[in-house]
Amino acid sequence: MTVKVVSQMANWAFRFAAVGLFATVLTACAGMNLFGPPKLKEEPIVPAAALYQGALDDMDRQYYQTAIKKLEQLDRQHPRDALTEKSKLMQVYAHYRIGKFNEAILAADRYMALYPNGKDVPYVLWLKGTSYYGQIKDITRDQQLSRDAIDTYTLLISNYPNSEYAKDAKEKLLVAYDQLAGKEMSVGRYYLGNGEYTAAINRFREVVEKWQTSTHIEEALYRLTEGYLLLGLTNEAMSAAAVLGHNYPSSDWYKRAFELLGKQGLAPQLNSGSWLAAHRT
Repeated sequence: MTVKVVSQMANWAFRFAAVGLFATVLTACAGMNLFGPPKLKEEPIVPAAALYQGALDDMDRQYYQTAIKKLEQLDRQHPRDALTEKSKLMQVYAHYRIGKFNEAILAADRYMALYPNGKDVPYVLWLKGTSYYGQIKDITRDQQLSRDAIDTYTLLISNYPNSEYAKDAKEKLLVAYDQLAGKEMSVGRYYLGNGEYTAAINRFREVVEKWQTSTHIEEALYRLTEGYLLLGLTNEAMSAAAVLGHNYPSSDWYKRAFELLGKQGLAPQLNSGSWLAAHRT
């Protein structure tokens, strides 16, 4: 009997210890909140005017990232406040200023979706176009960014011709055009060097027809002279050289074209039936 009582007492002690341990574990788990997601600390509500002014102060000190966070907080906490429109405008500007061009483009699209008739739309279009423009790479790469910049600047100039930003957009358009023309020239030279004369001519023709204000136009006309000669199309070759000489008489490219034709006993002469006749200014 004594052994049995001792055994029962030992079992009871073990059970009590197990219950105590379980209670301790439950208490710890409750403290760690393992049975559900942790409660998020509520964001303190700050007046819209205070957030906006704080963002402006940050931008004055060039703390653009901090300014963006304040502006985003303003949007979350005061979506219907009159300052929200200005907040979204300044987000475009802040992203642009720190070179986060893709974020600036997205912010510009958000602004224009919400405020299509806003008085700052011309400025937002300029920021968007210049965000594309700021990413334009060398002519050996894909030129989609140049096309996007051209499309945005063209929209700005067409819809807001008297805007103070239209003049700058026109100047930047010339550079974007030059990038696209340069890409066509690069590909055209490659085809010409590999004996694919028709493909090369198509590239040079595109430059002459679409990018007449580019710095590549003179070379394009010379390359057309060269390509047409290689194909035996002498009338077109003479026409290309004639247009080059008429539009750019002092050009070194014209001198080269004149000499190239002379080696075959030919001279620049415009064929009125040529597509090039329309490009004689």
